[in-house]
Amino acid sequence: MSQSEADLDTLVEHLKRNRGFDFTGYKRASLERRVAKRMQGLNMATFAEYLDHLEVHPEEFVILFNTILINVTAFFRDPSTWDVVAGTIIPELLARHQPGLPIRVWSAGCASGEEAYTLAMLFAEAMGAEPFREHVKIYATDVDEEALGKARQAAYTEREIEGVPPELLEKYFERVDGRFVFQKDIRRQVIFGRHDLIQDAPISRVDLLTCRNTLMYFNAETQARILSRLQFALNDNGVLVLGRAETLMTHANAFTPLDVKRRISRRLPTNAPSRRERLIQLAQAPVDDTRPKDIGLPLRTAALDAVPTAQILVDAAGTLALANERARSLFGLGATDIGSPIQDLKISYRPVELRGAIETVMADGKPVVFRDVEWSFAGDPRWFEVHVSPLIDVTGVPLGASVAFHDVTVAKRLHGQLEHSNQELETAYEELQSTNEELETTNEELQSTVEELETTNEELQSTNEELETMNEELQSTNEELQTMNDEIRLRSDDLNHANAFLESILESLSGAVVVIDTELMVLVWNDGASELWGLREGEVRGKNILGLDIGLQIEQLKAPIRACLNGTHAQAIVPLDAVNRRGRAVRCIVTVTPLKTRSQSILGAILLMEAEQSVASDGDGNGNGDGSRFSHQAAPPATKKR
Repeated sequence: MSQSEADLDTLVEHLKRNRGFDFTGYKRASLERRVAKRMQGLNMATFAEYLDHLEVHPEEFVILFNTILINVTAFFRDPSTWDVVAGTIIPELLARHQPGLPIRVWSAGCASGEEAYTLAMLFAEAMGAEPFREHVKIYATDVDEEALGKARQAAYTEREIEGVPPELLEKYFERVDGRFVFQKDIRRQVIFGRHDLIQDAPISRVDLLTCRNTLMYFNAETQARILSRLQFALNDNGVLVLGRAETLMTHANAFTPLDVKRRISRRLPTNAPSRRERLIQLAQAPVDDTRPKDIGLPLRTAALDAVPTAQILVDAAGTLALANERARSLFGLGATDIGSPIQDLKISYRPVELRGAIETVMADGKPVVFRDVEWSFAGDPRWFEVHVSPLIDVTGVPLGASVAFHDVTVAKRLHGQLEHSNQELETAYEELQSTNEELETTNEELQSTVEELETTNEELQSTNEELETMNEELQSTNEELQTMNDEIRLRSDDLNHANAFLESILESLSGAVVVIDTELMVLVWNDGASELWGLREGEVRGKNILGLDIGLQIEQLKAPIRACLNGTHAQAIVPLDAVNRRGRAVRCIVTVTPLKTRSQSILGAILLMEAEQSVASDGDGNGNGDGSRFSHQAAPPATKKR
């Protein structure tokens, strides 16, 4: 075994020990492929590394199980199979149904419930809704709790109900919040529960059992064990429906095919009572005291002693009744052993186990033969052929059993002498047997290949469904992004409109307007500010206003600005002497106002700067020495003295 295989075994044992899931019966190649798929999603190269990840992250178990347990199912999957079930199987089952007894149906490996609800619809259509609710119970089981949770909700998407015929969809489903919900009254008859086909006891007294595309994930030994449980679950003449790639090769004698192509079979009835039931009947049989008394016992004893073959007689109660001379000397039986229970004597198990054979003979009424039984007598090996035969009187009542030990030592030794001459025949037979085994192996490999292909097809279908889901998710995400993009575009248009509106307002103002943030960084610098101070907007944007050299005593604005930013003052008006861009002295009135949001949060401050008048004449005699277009107060008119 390679290290990788050993690590996978360790991982499987860990899952069994810590989570109760036994994956040892799954096909090795399929199991390894499914686990490797999950490892690939985590960028892990070895099973040992993944086991360490499992131990550290317990939530990984759920993801791993969902990866291994391929829950691929659908309503009316493989329609031709359901046509036979609806047209033949269910009508026959209803025809032989005994009034008063329930009809029990088992959907094994039901996944998310589509198959169970398909059965419910077919029975309801065949019987009517009311008789269905009164007489039918559908048990739907699976090992996957998450799938069972979805099955109990019975809510399916439009894609998941594609296989439902329109008339049944309208009759048995209701549309709720964009999903199709199975009818509640019919749904009550479907009972979902967790069940492990490998470990758990099967449901009993089942009339119809569907286990489709489940066995093919298990190896041959596990398949045989599961089929034995399914056989036990079915009533006599109960019907078993398997998947297309599944066969009953190991249980062909227990089922008779009804439809080979669609893998539908009927369990053969077992009318004969069991051995235990026959022994009970035998023990309870009344004793007939009217039979004539046995007066020839000594004669029969003498006759028995004269027989050269060792022979003993056991009565119906299991007591040693007689043993002839040959048997007594050969097996060391004495007079005290007569009348003792056969089970207390060594002859009951040496040289051969007689207890079970005697019970079988008295129950079935048919002889049992043991051949080539070896027994050493006085150091000399001997071989016997042991015949266990029933003893029945003329009325048919069993009296007991006769055990005869026929000495076949001579024939056995003669057979040994003939072995050499038969060597060539034996060799030819072995070659023929080897060829036959090779053919059987080839057939099994072909069958395994078919099952692997079916499994791969299931995995591809599962992957396709996963891709469909991802595609829908991507499509949904794309629609959400498209909606967000439209909203952003609308907001951008509104913002551009607002900016254009504000720019238009700022351009129309004749004064200088400066907007700063809470860190005193310049955000807006209109054309009036550029005209007054000689700096363009690109030169001052993003710079601290206290650091600008614009011919204004900026330091004197620090306190009013801080007061507005702190909310202490709603507005501050500060007159300052300044020098404009032409180098002329002006009187500048600076109005500081907080910049607020609708919620009254302060984002910064707005500075409105207006040049009021010249500080000194420029020589033109009119008192407006700077010639500034920002002068807002004219000189007062002269008045005459009286």
